[in-house]
Amino acid sequence: MMFRHLMPPEINARPWPYPFWIAHRGAGKLAPENTLAAFRLGAQYGYRMFECDAKLSADDVPFLMHDATLTRTTNAHTRLTASASVVGGAHAWSALSQLDAGSWHSDAYAGEPLATLDNAARFCLANGHALNIEIKPTPGTERHTGGVVAARAAQLWQGAALPPFLTSFSPEALQGACDAAPGLPRGLLLDTLRADWLDAARALGCMAVVCHHALWDNATVAQVQAAGLRALSYTVNDEPAVQRLVALGTDGIITDRVDLFSPA
Repeated sequence: MMFRHLMPPEINARPWPYPFWIAHRGAGKLAPENTLAAFRLGAQYGYRMFECDAKLSADDVPFLMHDATLTRTTNAHTRLTASASVVGGAHAWSALSQLDAGSWHSDAYAGEPLATLDNAARFCLANGHALNIEIKPTPGTERHTGGVVAARAAQLWQGAALPPFLTSFSPEALQGACDAAPGLPRGLLLDTLRADWLDAARALGCMAVVCHHALWDNATVAQVQAAGLRALSYTVNDEPAVQRLVALGTDGIITDRVDLFSPA
C-alpha cells in the first residue's frame, strides 16, 4: 500500500511538548483499563498524560476499548443477545453504554461504564492532562476508524494548547487520521522493526515512533532522532528497563506501574 509522504517541518521541528511518563490505559492494571476511573486513579499518582485505545461503535461513536471483542472487560455476554454480541463494533453506542466495564476488574469498580472519546477529552481538558489515543480499528475498518477518531479528536481539542497524540499499529489507520486531521501529531506503533519502519513513519508524517521497549538500542534511537522524530517505548514495568531507556536518551515511557514510577 502506498502512503502519501507527509513530514511537515513545522511539526517535526517543534519541541516535544508531552510528558516523559505516560500512564497505560489510564492506570495500568490498578483500575479497569480505558475507563475514567482509571484516568482518575492515574492522576492521583501524579500522572499528567494517559494512553488509551479508541475504536468505533456501529454508529461511529469513538469509545475506549482495547480488544476486538467485549468479552474480557465488560459483561457483554450477559447483556447483549445479538449473534455478534462480543464484537464491539457490531453494536450502537446506545447498547454499549449500558455495559458494566468495571466488575471484571474488582467489586470496587462494579458498574463503571465504558467511556467515549468525548468523556476522555472532557476529563483531560478540564484537568490540563495530555492524551495519547491509540487507534484500534475493528479489522477491515482501519482507514475509516482512523479518520473518524482523528476528526472527532480535532473537534474536541479545537483551540487547546496541547493536542492529543494519535498512534496506531495500523499504517492505514494513521493515513486515515492524517487525511481527516493533518494537524494532529501522529506516531507509528511497532512490535517489530520491519525493513521499512523508519520510512513508513516518515511517509505518514509521524512525529514519533513508539516501539516495544526491547527494540530500542543506540543505533535505532539515533536513527529516529536524526530524522527529527521522537523515540517512545511501551509497556515498561521494571526498573532495569527504565534505566536502559533513559541511558539511551529515549523521549517517553508508557507504563502500567503508576504505583512504582513517579512522573515527578
